[in-house]
Amino acid sequence: MPKPVWWKNTFFWFGAILLILGIIGFIGGDKTIRDPGQIEENGLPMIYLGGAALMLFNGWMSHRQAVQLYTEHTED
Repeated sequence: MPKPVWWKNTFFWFGAILLILGIIGFIGGDKTIRDPGQIEENGLPMIYLGGAALMLFNGWMSHRQAVQLYTEHTED
């Protein structure tokens, strides 16, 4: 069983992308991160930052669980 590493967990990658997009949205305004044809919403950067927080939390939880499983299997 390979040792788990955090950078292979895609939750962290998606969380980082959403965090970067949220920051860009705060700096440049909602229009910089809005998709073409997307309905105009207020607070779009906050939605992205909320998604980033959720993804990073999921990454932390899943990585912690993977490390725990790895530890249980290698303590024999």
